[in-house]
Amino acid sequence: MVRKNKRNRSRGRWIAGATIWSFVLAVAMGIITRLLLEAIYSLIVSFLILLTVIVLGIVFDIIGTAAAAAEQAPLNAKAARKQDGARRAVDLVQQADRVASICNDIIGDISGIVSGALAAVIILRLAEASPLLPVELYGGVLLTALVAAVTVGGKAWGKKLAINRSTEIILFTGRILTRADRLREWIFRHNKTR
Repeated sequence: MVRKNKRNRSRGRWIAGATIWSFVLAVAMGIITRLLLEAIYSLIVSFLILLTVIVLGIVFDIIGTAAAAAEQAPLNAKAARKQDGARRAVDLVQQADRVASICNDIIGDISGIVSGALAAVIILRLAEASPLLPVELYGGVLLTALVAAVTVGGKAWGKKLAINRSTEIILFTGRILTRADRLREWIFRHNKTR
């Protein structure tokens, strides 16, 4: 009974934390992308920023799905042989529900929302550039449909890839996180010696 209550409290804290982080990340991503679009007047660069946000959502969706689909045994074997990133990959699989929630729900959904907002800003720019054409109506519908198609198609392809190659994807993600940890430690030590 006590263990169940602790688990429920822990789950409740996780949900509350995920909700707060979703809000914070959505605000941060929205502000950053909006500032970038306001500072950059090139439509090509604006479309590249939009594409980057869409790809970011797809990549994190792949990682979240791979964490949920990966088998822990092959990763344990790689961790026992001290393969780079394997220990971190095991951690990702052990925390698959949280990894999937962060990657698929928080980052993936926020990327979808931000990409929609970016598409709207791009359409407004196109409409301002050519006020005599019905860009706002037709361009808005076409760009929104294109963003939705690329996002849904990319995530569908990504889920298939994540399920079929889950161990490799999680191991690769573990390597990146391990190297990021080493870099952070090096920066911390370097700043401490100053």
